[in-house]
Amino acid sequence: MTASFDLTGTTAVVTGARRGIGYAMAEALAEAGADIIAASASQEADGGAIGERVRSLGRAFEGHAVDFRDRDAVLAFGARVRDRASILVNNAGTIRRSPAAEHPLEWWDEVLDVNLRNQFALTQAIGQGMLERGTGRIIFTASLLSFQGGITVPGYTAAKSGIAGLVKALSNEWAARGVTVNAIAPGYIATDNTAALRADEDRSQSILERIPAGRWGRPDDLAGATVFLASPAAAYVTGITLPVDGGWMAR
Repeated sequence: MTASFDLTGTTAVVTGARRGIGYAMAEALAEAGADIIAASASQEADGGAIGERVRSLGRAFEGHAVDFRDRDAVLAFGARVRDRASILVNNAGTIRRSPAAEHPLEWWDEVLDVNLRNQFALTQAIGQGMLERGTGRIIFTASLLSFQGGITVPGYTAAKSGIAGLVKALSNEWAARGVTVNAIAPGYIATDNTAALRADEDRSQSILERIPAGRWGRPDDLAGATVFLASPAAAYVTGITLPVDGGWMAR
């Protein structure tokens, strides 16, 4: 590994790291040398599987149970870790599926809270520490629905579209102060969030037919982009939402 991708001596805060995409991101950062602080609603203090994996790589691990629907809990977590975070990966999220005309407003509020409002709150809390130190890397998990409208997920689409805009806004203010802000937009990845789509044979087939790579993505397909955007190699990369989608956006 070249020095420009080496994360030794850094600490990465990764939300939603217990499984799926967040697990793969935390694992990749640890493989590159970062210590990991993980947070999710059901995150065990010892980290469970991701904690065991990080420690097996010789890195330190710390787990926090944080309900990302709860603004006070998010802010308290941010205050605890702000002075140690070199990297912040905002990956915690939720999705609710229902046609827009019948979409419960409480679902709308929940999805916006978890996927946008409280991600900004955590980023603000941790970002203040990065700005004081004059260095930091912030990565959001966006979505193909940061570019497209989706079907039956109005709250998720609104939140992920908001993330793409927030990345630009924060980058405009923070890049000159040493803090880069970017997002990764995963394509159709085989995770819990896409289980309903993969179970629908017709919908799954229609999705596969549009992906030039010819397969659903895997969580570890996000590893390289995560390490790149967190590393010194990406010092002049900021304000972007990078699709990792098997070519979906090119079709």
